[in-house]
This record gives sequence, C-alpha cells and structure tokens, in this order.
Amino acid sequence: MKFFKAAYLFLLLLLLISNPGNAQVNVKDSALSVSMFYPTYGFSMPGGDMTERFGFSHQIGAGFMYKATSGWSFSFEGNLIFRDGVKNQGSILSGITTADGFIIDQGGVFANVMLLERGFTVWAKLGKLFPVAGPNPNSGLLVQLGGGMLQHKIKIEDPNNSAPQLAGDYKKGYDHLCNGPAISQFIGYQYLGNSRKINFFAGLEFVQAYTLSRRSYYFNDMKRPDETRIDLLSSLKVGWYLPLYKKTRQKFYYY
Repeated sequence: MKFFKAAYLFLLLLLLISNPGNAQVNVKDSALSVSMFYPTYGFSMPGGDMTERFGFSHQIGAGFMYKATSGWSFSFEGNLIFRDGVKNQGSILSGITTADGFIIDQGGVFANVMLLERGFTVWAKLGKLFPVAGPNPNSGLLVQLGGGMLQHKIKIEDPNNSAPQLAGDYKKGYDHLCNGPAISQFIGYQYLGNSRKINFFAGLEFVQAYTLSRRSYYFNDMKRPDETRIDLLSSLKVGWYLPLYKKTRQKFYYY
C-alpha cells in the first residue's frame, strides 16, 4: 500500500538524520531545551458515532516536538488510521449486491471487493512535562492538549477494477467520507535516558471530533447526507524520540 511505504520511508529518514551519538550534553543534571522528531504507533478504540462503522483500529504517524527548559513543549503531529474490514459490510453496498452479498463484475462473475477503514489526524499540541519518577529533569509525567482535524472514510478496493458499479466517482457515493475539527488530550510518561540512547513516551490519548459528511449523496441510502457527528477515539499510544541535542561548548584554559 502506497501510504504505508511512504510512512516507512519517512520514519527511516528520521532515523538517519537524528543521530544523538555525537552530542556532548548532560541530560542527567539539568532540564534541557531540545528538538525531537518522533515516530508513533497507536491502538485505538472508537466511540460515539464512529462505532456505527468501525471497530478497533491502528495508527502510525510522526511528529516534531520542541521542549523548553521550563518543561513546556510544542509539537506538530500527523497520524494515519487504518483497519481491514468495517462493520455492517453487507448493508453498505446492499443496493448493488446479490442476495448473498456479492457484486457481479462485467464478466458475470463475483468481483473481489474489499471494504477498509482509512483516515488521518493532524495536530498542533501544547504540552507540559512534570519531572516526577524519572532518572533526570527531562523525564516524567507528560500532559498535552491538541487541536486539529480528524478524517475517516470507508475505502472500497476493487483490485481488478472489474466492477463498473464502483468505477471512478461511483465509489464516492458509498465511502461515507467525513471530516471536521477535533481536540485531543494525552497523558503519559516521557523518558529521555541519561545515555541519550533510549528516549520514548507512552500513554493514553483521547480524541473528540465534530465531523460532517463531505459527500453530496449516499447511493445506498438514496438520500443526501445531513448528519452532525461526534466521533471519538481512545488510544494506547507509544513513540520513540529522536533528539537533536545541542553540543556543549568546549572550554580551554591557557596558562
């Protein structure tokens, strides 16, 4: 899948450009200002109106954070949402399927059609680090508030492009594309190791989105969508920090 390949290449690029091994900083003794790239993974449970169509899903993403010596941080982040299969698959395309739930292709045989969940989130986040239960002042309880956008849809895949009922823009009448503004809350633990080699975060993220349908007509329901949705996601989320530590100045003494 194209977006998976792009995500993996981006994460590999982060690993290549973020090499803390040459940095000469002392993480243990004082709070630092540091910029960090980070890849993320999340396992998500839907809530609100999302439960009508989707079950548990996965998220992969990446972000950039700047942490100040005061413990305040600001970050930008994007995540892809994905899952194979959706709820109530039989009813989504029931208007163009047989009594057994199959779609007849142009050759008169059953088409291999799959329904998948796809979506994304984008965030700007403000955070605060409370240095408790950590090995240094740069580790501890991390709390974040975010504002951004959530989008999701039913991705309809016809690998052989053999079903004319789903060719081109016809898919848009069945994919239930929705998006809208969203807010998020994260609480978890941040760890920046004294050796600078192990740096991560883990915690819970909660998302509330206020979305609308972005399609002008639902073919299967034979109506124009007029719905205001409240879509919720609760995720167990982990990430790996790739810090860009500043080098400390070397002091020379002359006698």
